[in-house]
Amino acid sequence: MAENEKHQISIEISEKEAEGIYSNFFLIAHSPHEFIIDFARMLPGLPKAKVFTRVILTPAHAKLLLSALEDNIKKYENQFGEIKHHRQEKKPFGF
Repeated sequence: MAENEKHQISIEISEKEAEGIYSNFFLIAHSPHEFIIDFARMLPGLPKAKVFTRVILTPAHAKLLLSALEDNIKKYENQFGEIKHHRQEKKPFGF
């Protein structure tokens, strides 16, 4: 097999996981050995967010994820235009 040939991977996803989980808030922590990303959902007027999914990655895989996200965001913006985001001022919840 030539060195530049890509290996194909078959990926299986169950119906439940294929539905996905909506997240509008995330938290990231790390140690010397892993990155932990909690995907949560915040609702207007409620003072806390509920974590629905936690993903634990090695530092190398976290960097690969960053690269893949950057690549996909560039592709998205080339097709649909710049993604705009508004960082909210730090205020107490509910105000």
